[in-house]
Amino acid sequence: MVTLAVDCMGGDHGPSVTLAACRAFLARHEQASLLLVGKPEALSSFSHPRARIVPASEVVGMDDPIEIALRKKKDSSMRLAIAQVKDGAAQAAVSAGNTGALMAIARYLLKTMDGIDRPAIAPQLPNMKGGATTVLDLGANVDCDAEDLLQFAVLGSALVSALTGNDSPSVGLLNVGEEAIKGSETIKKASQLLREAGQSQDLNFHGNVEGNDIYKGTTDIVVCDGFVGNVALKASEGVATMISDFMRFEFSRSIFTKLAAIVAYPVLSSLKKRLDHRRYNGAALLGLRGLVFKSHGSADEMAFGYALDRAYDAARNNLLERVRARIAHAAPLLGRHEAEAPADVTALQD
Repeated sequence: MVTLAVDCMGGDHGPSVTLAACRAFLARHEQASLLLVGKPEALSSFSHPRARIVPASEVVGMDDPIEIALRKKKDSSMRLAIAQVKDGAAQAAVSAGNTGALMAIARYLLKTMDGIDRPAIAPQLPNMKGGATTVLDLGANVDCDAEDLLQFAVLGSALVSALTGNDSPSVGLLNVGEEAIKGSETIKKASQLLREAGQSQDLNFHGNVEGNDIYKGTTDIVVCDGFVGNVALKASEGVATMISDFMRFEFSRSIFTKLAAIVAYPVLSSLKKRLDHRRYNGAALLGLRGLVFKSHGSADEMAFGYALDRAYDAARNNLLERVRARIAHAAPLLGRHEAEAPADVTALQD
């Protein structure tokens, strides 16, 4: 039995979305149970033999500063959901709440693994091969050095291995070109470290990749800093929205454009489904001593359900142990210095 702790109050919609998604999740997974964390009066309508309510008196708002969420709201649904993982009551926590607050609280309560300086957020973006490319970091670490990027590659490899069964997923380093001579000094150094990791068989390093390779599916994993990763995520969401808007617009025009839209509809509909960011919702916070998954704040029932599924799959496939094993094997490469103090949240991005 896999138990997930769910921050039912987080996100733009709160219980109106999270509870519906939890009902559907329990119907899909007979070997799962849920700890529903939130204000009791908001969750009282939920009843299921494999679900239990964990009362919380506070909610972290989407615009709450990190300091308030971490220091002041100690009885928030977000904090108590992560505490269930720390205490061993749940194998993973899921929240659609404030990203910066979630990362800060998770880092403070769970701590980082030995050999990892900064946790990373690892989303999946759809690619042309019909699957998804894991990109990290999504936005937790805007300024990264070469060693950070190496650590992200190790973390991403463990995630993809756990979720897909591929023991040697390929890793690409995002750059302005494939040539080794291109890029900043940080990227050049990171490329060197990743090549060394490939030679020692700690990673399956493909080499430098460009932005379009994310969507081509050239590699299973693409490593970049958080600024670039977040831009890529938003671009992916924007493409799906653009196709949807285009389909509605063309059907509202003249008879000729309507006929053209009808002919193109099956192709556009299939493309829209493949690019639907809701199907890839649920990004792992990697590098912590516990599993935490971040759902998009505006997630609907379908999207939040995918985040729950992703957390369930990670726990069921022992993601945490796989990450530990990867880090232990790569320890000689990662042994730069001790992990940063988890209480230092000033660098985390909201």
